[in-house]
Amino acid sequence: MPEFDETVDVVVAGSGGGITGAYTAAREGLSVVLAEATDKFGGTTAYSGGGGMWFPCNPVLQRAGSDDTLEKALNYFHSVIGDRTPRDLQETYIRRGAGLIEYLEADENFTFSVLPWPDYYGKAPDSRGDGLRHIVAAPIRGERLGPYAGLVRGPLDNDRLGTPAPEKLFGGRALIGRFLAALSGYPDAALYRNAELTDLIVHDNRVVGAVVQRDGAPVRIGARRGVLLAAGGFEHNDQLRDRYGVPGDSADSMGCTGNTGAALEAALRLGAATDLMDQAWWSPGLTHPDGRSAFALWFTGGVFVNQSGRRFVNESAAYDRIGREIIREMQAGHLSVPFWMVYDDREGAVPPVKATNVSMVDAEEYRNAGLWRTAATLAELAEVIGVPADNLEQTIARYNEMVAAGADADFGRGDEPYDRAFSAGESPLVPIDQPPFHAAAFGLSDLGTKGGLLTDHRARVLDRTGAPIAGLYAAGNTMAAVSGTTYPGGGNPIGASMLFSHLAALDMAGIDVSPA
Repeated sequence: MPEFDETVDVVVAGSGGGITGAYTAAREGLSVVLAEATDKFGGTTAYSGGGGMWFPCNPVLQRAGSDDTLEKALNYFHSVIGDRTPRDLQETYIRRGAGLIEYLEADENFTFSVLPWPDYYGKAPDSRGDGLRHIVAAPIRGERLGPYAGLVRGPLDNDRLGTPAPEKLFGGRALIGRFLAALSGYPDAALYRNAELTDLIVHDNRVVGAVVQRDGAPVRIGARRGVLLAAGGFEHNDQLRDRYGVPGDSADSMGCTGNTGAALEAALRLGAATDLMDQAWWSPGLTHPDGRSAFALWFTGGVFVNQSGRRFVNESAAYDRIGREIIREMQAGHLSVPFWMVYDDREGAVPPVKATNVSMVDAEEYRNAGLWRTAATLAELAEVIGVPADNLEQTIARYNEMVAAGADADFGRGDEPYDRAFSAGESPLVPIDQPPFHAAAFGLSDLGTKGGLLTDHRARVLDRTGAPIAGLYAAGNTMAAVSGTTYPGGGNPIGASMLFSHLAALDMAGIDVSPA
């Protein structure tokens, strides 16, 4: 065997959804090292304002009276994804998710509640418009994290604007905090920060350890049972984005800055297979004075227009669906960034965007940067944003006619439950008829790449022949997403990351992880 600086049963790279694997390993009696590449725990999961988990039919939802069934959930999931990913992988996610929540609720450190969030494809078979497939972790006070208090990443305003992080943890930070509180009770769980996994160690055709750059020095850590790679995607590696043709720019990604693909590249050197490498979790992004476009949703007015001054999308659709339409327009040569949200003065000059994820700064900074523009008429606004005036006037006139008629005949805005999630069930169609008129600059943002290592339903990484690489597992955005080229519902990325990290640890512990 190779020589190691230390040896444990399990090594986990990444502390977002991967923390679930570290917790599971520790709870099942295995010694574990969790290696986090940055100075804070939580990865992109900690940035999530909601931190939701899409786990149909879990105990939290059942106690709330949900009449959903796993068969309906699977039918919805498969109808959205199709055969883009293996059916057994989809089946595992749907059928094993509820069991993970039951497993966690057996530990007093974990408390969850229902946060209704409609499925993202409301016209697909067996979609849930009532949102009862989505739960969140209950808030937790920082002192409950013991030695890990103050070490949870985020929120985004803390990292981007220097705003102090609140003492009480909410959303994704609460989820990570609860795992840290639980792990503090396991002496055989070591959690390292500033520790990036850069290479894998192989002996007799099996992964037996990893090289971790800890505080800048290489540490060789042996892993008797295996190594789990859950270190996020590669959204902050421009070279990899270019190599695989991922649209957008790393500066506009909402992923954790430590997500550079180092763990992914270590597996590629062993001959691991990949899929979905040009894919990400997309969204429109409000452009801020620092030049970065940040994930935005909850639009209470306005329309998006392309370079021709024409609408091209349902502005109230789920963010990934909007993002994919933005990409299609870009690839067709109809749109470049920035593009514009056009709106009227009914809410003033500030864009009608209620969830910016990174808080807006002073309005004057946006105006000085040319990101928010105003004109007395639509024709004048068209000139200042560089689109044909006739087209913009016709676009807004047609839109206002459809608002008056109560139906968006062009793009179906308001036709699905998610479209109405932020308007209390009412129509999201709001006229644009109160001058002066405004435009706000937008770009293409993402929540991280979703292409990665191919795995089986046990989260074992597969090589290019389809055979498992012994001792190597993957989850989260280091794993090729179970949802393929779609985003079925809020909480799907976090939920899948948690579940396959959990299953990887169970498999390393010798516990059966066949689909339920």
